[in-house]
Amino acid sequence: MSNAKHLLKRLVLFPLIILTSQLLHIAKQFILTIIDLFVQKKHPGVVRTPEERFQGLEALGYTFKANYVELPIGGGKTLPRVHYIDEGPSDAKETILCLHGEPSWSFLYRHMIPVFTKEGYRVIAPDFIGFGKSDKFTYPDAYNHDLHRMTLRLLLDNLGVSNVTLVCQDWGGITGLSVVKDSPHFFSRLVVMNTGLPAGTQLSLSTIARITPFLLWRSLAQLFGTALPVYHVFKKAVRNAQPAVLEGYSAPFPSSEYKAGAAKWPLLVPLTSNTPVAVDMQETRDFLRQKWKSPFLIMFSDRDPITRGQDKTFLKLQPHATCKTVHGAGHFLQEDKGEEIASHIVSFINGKL
Repeated sequence: MSNAKHLLKRLVLFPLIILTSQLLHIAKQFILTIIDLFVQKKHPGVVRTPEERFQGLEALGYTFKANYVELPIGGGKTLPRVHYIDEGPSDAKETILCLHGEPSWSFLYRHMIPVFTKEGYRVIAPDFIGFGKSDKFTYPDAYNHDLHRMTLRLLLDNLGVSNVTLVCQDWGGITGLSVVKDSPHFFSRLVVMNTGLPAGTQLSLSTIARITPFLLWRSLAQLFGTALPVYHVFKKAVRNAQPAVLEGYSAPFPSSEYKAGAAKWPLLVPLTSNTPVAVDMQETRDFLRQKWKSPFLIMFSDRDPITRGQDKTFLKLQPHATCKTVHGAGHFLQEDKGEEIASHIVSFINGKL
């Protein structure tokens, strides 16, 4: 596609789809409000995905022992049960923390974890609340940026880790890097992949063209809500994925009741600077620019329309960072090129990249 056609698509076709989806969303909300007035539905506050939904994933490489914790938040209360993978020696000198994004889960890292443990590292890969094998709030409004940040900080405290290499992608980067800013003592290295630190933006023709693919995704996610077709999201985003793999990504979500977290996360990305998330993202940017002096790897793929160009933003924050482009991978580069990028991370940790 020529540059002119590509620009036309971003500036005309995508905005038209976005506008249409927004109008449909307004109509949907009106209809649902009317229905709610006449039909009173009762939902549990928290649900747990049945274990049988995850059967057969061993054949796809997800062979890891399940670990669960109910993290205390004070006053005798705990968060919903959190699932995490914890592989490799518990006394390893190096720990690698792998954070997923939207709407994936620790299944995303199944090809990378064996590469890390073979090198003697401890690997921790949690499922954020609302995803994977972790429990799920059934109402989208129960989810916010602070919930995910708190969950991660409490989990790190609970596990007593140190000398952590953060490996993050998508919302795993937004959440994880915010926690690095809050609790830098946990971390020794950072690896950012296909993510960003959205602090709001001033609109111009160039910025509209750049963020239009994300706005399209955000609008469609808002329109679908808890009916988000996770299977088809991954079918579109992952290269040459087999049906069994797509089923693996959709396994945590047997019905719309389980998708509130997946429905809400795209809507938390700030579009303006006048939101709490945007303020936190700006503070995280300032921290990386002014205070982070340890190794930093920027590793983006060349076929991700959602975060394209964000690698340059990170390079401005960390001008001495190591940069690596992963060729032939889309947004979920862990799925497309998992073993390759895991090898790059091992080389980075060893100072050989």
